[in-house]
Amino acid sequence: MSHDHSHHGHSHAHIDPEAGDRKVFVAIAINLGLTVAQIVAGIVSGSLAMIADAVHNLSDALSLVIAFAARRIARKPSDAQMTFGYGRAEMVAALVNYTTLAIIALWLVWEGIDRMIHPTEVAGWIIVIVAAIALVVDVATALLVYGMSKSSANIRAAFLHNLADALGSVGVIVAGTLILLFDWTIVDPIITLAIAAYILWHVWEGAPRVVRMLMLGTPPGLDADEVLAGMEGVAGVRAIHHLHLWEVQEGQPAVDAHVVTTGDPAELRARMGRFLHDTFGVEHATLEVERPGDCPPDAAAIGH
Repeated sequence: MSHDHSHHGHSHAHIDPEAGDRKVFVAIAINLGLTVAQIVAGIVSGSLAMIADAVHNLSDALSLVIAFAARRIARKPSDAQMTFGYGRAEMVAALVNYTTLAIIALWLVWEGIDRMIHPTEVAGWIIVIVAAIALVVDVATALLVYGMSKSSANIRAAFLHNLADALGSVGVIVAGTLILLFDWTIVDPIITLAIAAYILWHVWEGAPRVVRMLMLGTPPGLDADEVLAGMEGVAGVRAIHHLHLWEVQEGQPAVDAHVVTTGDPAELRARMGRFLHDTFGVEHATLEVERPGDCPPDAAAIGH
């Protein structure tokens, strides 16, 4: 038996890590400043929707802090303790952020329902002014991290949070305007519940992807049966078993498999590596080459 670890490079356009860190740091600073202003305005005006938006904005700032730390940890080189490297620190951070968001959203649902049962007076003009400022800040923050969100689940979660904040600010402006014009205070808890629902929707959309990667699930866009069939069709292959698909880091699919052949192992490994890279974008392939008879008759084709 022989093992082969094949690596094939992709050319990705990445933002300079240090420049990216500076953008995240600026986003953290303006989000924290906005959060303080919103909480004060919410207390003074009596607006639960404003406080709800502030709490959500605080969660965004904290998620950016976690994202910032995770980005720096992820760039550490692999060592004897972490032989696969530290890249998944960003996925752990994303999972923490999604979990925190879910808890905050459920708290907002509770508070919104309570406010419907026990309504209080709301000062609409303060809501509109501060929410308008928040909208500008939320949009600016989202634009700061938009480029990095395309290649990082961690930053993407932070970007979606800021986008949700921007929409939440629009909702708060609408609520404040309706309170000013028609004294519809019921709109305030309704907007609060809408913001909570929107947060939960983002959690539902993003968390499973993060959990799947941490659980070594098959990368999105790859079908295990399709990969198996393709590998079995490579010249010289007699059989494939114990096939595993996962992502070493986000966007870096990997394959581990036992390959049975009667041909030259070195040629087969090179041929299989090129096939996996060109057909499925696999950057890391670990192939154990075996001779007929070495494979147990009941070996599973996929998994163990």
